[in-house]
Amino acid sequence: MKDKYDPITTEIIQSYLQAAADEMFAAMRRTAMSAIIYEVLDMGTAICTADGELASSGAGIPAFVGMLDKGVKRIVEKFDKPGDIEEGDIFTTNDPFNGGVTHLNDVVVMMPIFSEEEIVAWSANIAHWNDIGGMVPGSMSTDATEIFQEGLQLPGIKLFSRGKPIRPVFDILEANSRMPDFLIGDLWAGVASIRAGEHRVLELVKKYGKDVFLHAVDEYLSYGEEVTLAALKDLPHGKFSLSEEQDNGRIYTVTIEITDTEFILDLRDNPDQEKGPFNLSHDGSVTGAQLMLKSITAPDTVCNGGTFRPLKVLTREGSVFHPTRPAAMGIYYEIDIRLYDLIWRTLAENMPEVLPAGGFASICGTLFGGIHPDTGRQYSIIEPELGGWGGSVDSDGNPGMFSGFHGETYNCPAEINEARNGLFVERFSFHDEEGGEGKYRGGKGVCLEYRIRSDDAWFTAAYTRSKVPPWPLNGGRPGSPNYVEIIRNDGSTEKHSVVNALTLQKDEVIRVMTGTGAGWGNPEERDIELVKDDLKNGYITGEQANKYYKLSERS
Repeated sequence: MKDKYDPITTEIIQSYLQAAADEMFAAMRRTAMSAIIYEVLDMGTAICTADGELASSGAGIPAFVGMLDKGVKRIVEKFDKPGDIEEGDIFTTNDPFNGGVTHLNDVVVMMPIFSEEEIVAWSANIAHWNDIGGMVPGSMSTDATEIFQEGLQLPGIKLFSRGKPIRPVFDILEANSRMPDFLIGDLWAGVASIRAGEHRVLELVKKYGKDVFLHAVDEYLSYGEEVTLAALKDLPHGKFSLSEEQDNGRIYTVTIEITDTEFILDLRDNPDQEKGPFNLSHDGSVTGAQLMLKSITAPDTVCNGGTFRPLKVLTREGSVFHPTRPAAMGIYYEIDIRLYDLIWRTLAENMPEVLPAGGFASICGTLFGGIHPDTGRQYSIIEPELGGWGGSVDSDGNPGMFSGFHGETYNCPAEINEARNGLFVERFSFHDEEGGEGKYRGGKGVCLEYRIRSDDAWFTAAYTRSKVPPWPLNGGRPGSPNYVEIIRNDGSTEKHSVVNALTLQKDEVIRVMTGTGAGWGNPEERDIELVKDDLKNGYITGEQANKYYKLSERS
């Protein structure tokens, strides 16, 4: 008799789970109301085990996928009495102190998958909702000093009971958003997504049996652990530490210890939590470490709970990487990318032939909105921006890419922005600012201009790497900074990196300037033909070609 646990069946189930997570992603994309979800793909999907381990992950923001297991584990922990979790129930959280991981705009929706009255898995997704209440439109204020100012908290609650919506909860959600139709539309898209995941998992269980399904998932997690352990053996072993000054003058420090069996990240020697929203939850710090671990071990293979078993993250409660309630966390993403980049830099200085120099390394979250001049409806935009990555040992850095935090997201097309929101997109190009020169130069940052079409619009932004530029390797030059310019109707220009609810009037322009990545190697060693190509393509000016690459002397 054929072994019911044969490896071919196990492999089929594992691949099917990955396809299920991808189908969940497609369902969310096709049904969401907000462009930040269906165009930018600011979301993530996953299938988790009965106890909340990540079993398979879909596309989208890599950092989001690493958060979903933490949301499910919160629900499993909280609803631990018999009958607390029933078939058809759907739960939600957005609270970073209760499994939400990030900030209140990012809402996790999840449901248990039952077979024979037993939970065999969970389907879950996370997506950015445009407005969840709070002190400013868009729910993300750089002036917030406590989480209560940032919007409605959903600390791991039941949203559906036995397949039916709990109407009072929906009423509360709608009453707390400035854009309730978008909020409810995006919520139902999330429900469609997790129900698609449930359907596919139950197909598997019905076809192969519950025991075979659960065995296959356990095997897959063990395989994920084996892949990471094998990759750890090829990394430099020892203890590595680095401190870096941030734009606000604070010093962040990481210490990494790599052995054959562990990747230990020590974040205990870091400043106390901030009074503002520039804090990262403990779970968020773990996710940032997961991102980097995956990047340097096996980025193109399996990613599940087993993948991260060798990871250990040490934090100090009350610090910027493990804040306590009621810390504000609206701009958590800039601290997460700072952590990711600092881990990267620490390793790159010990592996310069493997990892590239520093990139623009900011989410460059750009928020603005107001009243649409054609429809009279409230609109709200949040856009992560593209920037340049650093040069490496054998090639120039990638230009106009999202940060490692955002992965497979996209910029919102100009046509969608102009049709859905009250603005014109007047320019979208690379820029020629100095920075990133090297034997292999950094990828170019972008210049993006939005022209506002209505009076009394608002604008919020929080960019890092605006004062401390991207870091070079092997004699390259630092990259260029991230910043925003506001061009007023009277011709005056304001420069910002952190600004909250700034008022804009009709025809005023938001000019986004993202950083060029840092260079790798001495600029004077750059192939002269490459310098000429850069000049021809407008990546550098003639003055820069002579100043850094000695073009006139070498031609």
